[in-house]
Amino acid sequence: MNRSFLITLLLLAPTVHAETTACVPVAVEAPQPLPQADNWHGPGCMVYRRVPASVRSDAGQVLVFGDPQPRSVEQVDYFRRDIVLPLRGHTQARLGLTLGDLVDDAPDLLPAVKQTTEQLGIPWMFAPGNHDIDRGTTSDATALTVFHRLIGPDTQARQTALANFVVLDDVITLPGQKPAYIGGLREDQYAFLQRYLPTLPKDKLLVLAMHIPLFDKIDEKNFRDADRTRLFALLAPFPHVLILSAHSHGQRNVFHDASDGWLGATPLHEFNVGAACGAYWSGVKDADGIPDARMGDGSPNGYAVLTLKPMGGYALEWHAARDPADTQIGLHAPKALRRGAYPAWGVFANYYMGDDASRLEFRVDDGEWKPMKKVDLPDPSLTEENMRDDLAEALRGFDRSPEAEISPHLWRAALPTKLAAGAHRIEVRAFDRWRGVLTASTSYTLLDAAP
Repeated sequence: MNRSFLITLLLLAPTVHAETTACVPVAVEAPQPLPQADNWHGPGCMVYRRVPASVRSDAGQVLVFGDPQPRSVEQVDYFRRDIVLPLRGHTQARLGLTLGDLVDDAPDLLPAVKQTTEQLGIPWMFAPGNHDIDRGTTSDATALTVFHRLIGPDTQARQTALANFVVLDDVITLPGQKPAYIGGLREDQYAFLQRYLPTLPKDKLLVLAMHIPLFDKIDEKNFRDADRTRLFALLAPFPHVLILSAHSHGQRNVFHDASDGWLGATPLHEFNVGAACGAYWSGVKDADGIPDARMGDGSPNGYAVLTLKPMGGYALEWHAARDPADTQIGLHAPKALRRGAYPAWGVFANYYMGDDASRLEFRVDDGEWKPMKKVDLPDPSLTEENMRDDLAEALRGFDRSPEAEISPHLWRAALPTKLAAGAHRIEVRAFDRWRGVLTASTSYTLLDAAP
């Protein structure tokens, strides 16, 4: 797809109107019974509609995109070639979600992103993000006029054989303030949830898809406390709940518990999904002309796959864009060390789907498996890329790779030096809660040196 074709697509893209003006659309997949309308037209009203089945009753996969976020026609083409085209005809997913920031403050690109995504040929649900609001908006109530016209409703639901999905606009726009938004929900959305959630069976997975995470960072307020407390109270009766969020341009698994207000029987899992655009389509371009797009936590840009299972079960995977090796663990180790030196240098493993409870081990030359230690440090591979950018006397790409930040899924182990001179193989394994044992390998060389 060249530039002129994309411009034509933007100019000729049909206008899409939201299906309702006030009531939340709820798609019910066949052959599930269609709930009877209650003729309520006040706050929280719902409009049910029959749609063909996308998810089987025994298993089903869902594609999940966080933040495609192009700001130009060229970046829409990156999204098309890096994410969408490699998936066409090569995915078992039959439903898709985009978790906001379809564009980067460029509402004119919304039709192109929507049509590019829909080239995958499966039903798709879009949540809005803070970069999808109207230019010059003066209130939260009117912040998504263009999104509603070109994409559809900002809040919607879909009932499938294995899971029920609720897509929410959780961006409260605050014009004239800094920051100009905060995570939260509107009163009409609470009215909808209060009426809708009690109608759902509790033996199915309940998935809430939104843009801004429910958790707060140490130095950053993501979500209004009172709104999170109200939402948690509505979700607490459900034993099988998964929260999908984006926005951070990094990724992490968070398990909410009583310490942050969750009162359910088991911790509430929130998967903060990495960005399709990575760090805003930045970094050095490869042979195909697509930027490296690594995120600040060292994760590659890409997409997630949610696998649905009976009785509320599910599994999650992260896939790097255009990676035939399906790399799950990024390794960084020194190329050479002095034989006999104090073992102060180590191998680092960035296990992209890791969390505080993950277990990683390493071994050298088929030796004994030993534990690795989780560390709060930046990914050294991205730090190395930052140094290349610093040392270059000319720009290496349109935008530099992001400055490496502390990664929430990085492990380290010291490398032994009292081995024979020569090359030594390093193996790392991670015990993934869904996929079993994942492995990666690299090597280093021990060299003798004169004193």
